[in-house]
Amino acid sequence: MSLVSLRKKLAQPVPSWQLCLLGLLGGTLASMFIILFRFSVESIQLLYLEKIDDYSTLSNFYIFITPLIAVVAILVFAKILGFRYSRMGIPFVIHRLKVAYGLIPFKNTLTQFFGGIFALAGGFSVGKEGPAVHIGAASSSYLGSRLALPNNAIRTLCACGVAAGISTSFNTPLAAVIFVMEVMLREYKLHIFIPVILASIIGSILSSAVFGSYHDYEFFEYINLSFWHYPFLIIFGIFLGILASFFNKSLMKVVVLAKDKHMIHRLLFAAVLMGLIGVLVPQSMGSGLTAVAFLLEQNPTIIVIVSLLIAKFLATVVVLGLGIPGGMIGPTLSIGAIAGALMGYAVGFVYADIHFSGDYALLGMAGMLAATLNAPLAALLAVIELSNQLQLALPAMVVITTAIITSTQFLKNRSLFLQQLEYQQLDYQIAPVESSLQKHGVISEMVTNFEVIKHSSKAMIRQRFIAQQPNQRLIIAPEFKGGDYRLVQIDLNIHPFADEDQALRYTVMPGIDSQATLAEAYFALYEQRQGAVYIYHKQKDKIIGYITFEQIRAILTNGIT
Repeated sequence: MSLVSLRKKLAQPVPSWQLCLLGLLGGTLASMFIILFRFSVESIQLLYLEKIDDYSTLSNFYIFITPLIAVVAILVFAKILGFRYSRMGIPFVIHRLKVAYGLIPFKNTLTQFFGGIFALAGGFSVGKEGPAVHIGAASSSYLGSRLALPNNAIRTLCACGVAAGISTSFNTPLAAVIFVMEVMLREYKLHIFIPVILASIIGSILSSAVFGSYHDYEFFEYINLSFWHYPFLIIFGIFLGILASFFNKSLMKVVVLAKDKHMIHRLLFAAVLMGLIGVLVPQSMGSGLTAVAFLLEQNPTIIVIVSLLIAKFLATVVVLGLGIPGGMIGPTLSIGAIAGALMGYAVGFVYADIHFSGDYALLGMAGMLAATLNAPLAALLAVIELSNQLQLALPAMVVITTAIITSTQFLKNRSLFLQQLEYQQLDYQIAPVESSLQKHGVISEMVTNFEVIKHSSKAMIRQRFIAQQPNQRLIIAPEFKGGDYRLVQIDLNIHPFADEDQALRYTVMPGIDSQATLAEAYFALYEQRQGAVYIYHKQKDKIIGYITFEQIRAILTNGIT
């Protein structure tokens, strides 16, 4: 198959083995960068920690200075880039998926890669999923850009990179797929679904090959709750809905308060506060895995659990709100687990001092994540895969639905990602017409039956127009370099007995690249609502086809898959 035929196939919103193969390649590339990222973080941590992400073994002095050292490294790197390119993470990728087909600027990705390494290695209460999504999306979409694929195919590759990034980071292939569909794309299309699944599979395989097939939360004992617990699960869900709403509002409040502060001041303050909280409650440092393990292994008192919940909540809200590069899913899972341990402690009094900390901790992770992101299915599958417990599904669904109803219906809470996008004034919604047209590349609908002639007299143009083959269009080349191409058409508004020269209409044709979608063609012709655009590949003076406004209107009228 030629490259032209391949691009034309990929420009169509239909399942194809070519797109699946590219999804595998994009997922492999994304996974390799995520493995490098994860290996870098863990290698740095093991230089001074006895166990990955466990800062409780450090002295108070080293606990305090570790975040400061990390911030200095972040600021040095930011200085190299001139304190720019600070937009990163999952909200930024959602924005780029909508407005730029998933193409991620290279310098933003550099900032996310190294900033994420420094933040995670420095003990900040941030997660690895934010950098994983950004790096995975950037590396996979870069492959599509280098191959000059249609933009709609690049968007699919970006989604594949996100799935591979999450799957490689957490070894949760199914949750990664649902996260892409429910949170990132917010749509389910078969031609996107299959490549994303393949990318997620390759991410899980490579992650298992390098880091082992162990899941982060497999140390939980198997959950075993009777139906008598379900009233408590409903109460717990209400509590999590309130906690998630307070978490989102608190984080956004910190973002607003810090908006006028320079990056240096914001990050240094975050480091000092993280160090102080870490000295008081060492288990609050890191992405949250240590805090969960501490709850299960040490069987702490209720005062210790409450202290850990407050410390983790405060640390996460402050460091993320002040702009430390990292994700919020890992810490959110940890906050939910601590809240669950607190609920389990309370339920234990009702059941004659039987401990349910582990059971409710798992359910708290699912409910807190779902209510924070408004992503119930992704949260449910993430916790099931992370803990490797399928029997968690039913009680978790009770907690999740109650938490989301409380959070969204009664407290008017919305997805934290969407709130961040709105605050940053980054678009994440587009008109239905544009969304539909973006699914088709222009080369899938372009007409190739045309003839380009040099500018000449009207009589000569009329002769060539009359002599042209049936259904062939005549295009007049520009008189000078940089001039306009013009499409020759019959003006149907002219009386049929009028002079033929007057009946010929010369319509200026805007040019668009072969990677564009029908959305770009539509908006190029939107004002005049007639005419055509010519399509070129790399060089503007080499036309490979054209598409008329009538074709686009017919596609919209007949519907797009």
